[in-house]
Amino acid sequence: MAGITLRSSAFNDHTLIPYEHSHEAGDLSPELEWEGVPDGAAELALLCDDPDAPMGSFTHWLVAGIPPDTTGLDPGADLKGLAVGRNDYGGQGYGGPHPPVGDAPHRYFFRLFALTRPSGLSDGFSADEFRRAIDGNTLASGTFVGTYGR
Repeated sequence: MAGITLRSSAFNDHTLIPYEHSHEAGDLSPELEWEGVPDGAAELALLCDDPDAPMGSFTHWLVAGIPPDTTGLDPGADLKGLAVGRNDYGGQGYGGPHPPVGDAPHRYFFRLFALTRPSGLSDGFSADEFRRAIDGNTLASGTFVGTYGR
């Protein structure tokens, strides 16, 4: 599978996510940039989750319907016109890092998928619906990891 290069000007891969992008600071999504989306991609879809959460993987951000010629999202991006999924805080959109106090820093995986056909997802979709929509439908992907502790 081809690789997409995913990065942020807010932090480097496997480094600390700045406080302003945390849940306690108001959930400002970080800027993301990418390149390497292959020709033939029908749509891009984004997932951010924390596999280190005490109760298992915690979903922080789900976005689908991103046009394949898009090269990034601004901080606090306006996602109007895109399909925005539910995070595990119970809301829609980006929910920043907020691991338990005293835990070792958690890892936050930002994953971008180039899909071979449209996902068919609409606002309010769940992480399970996201995974079903990308299963067998991924042309390329990229991963970028941030850390956060309290």
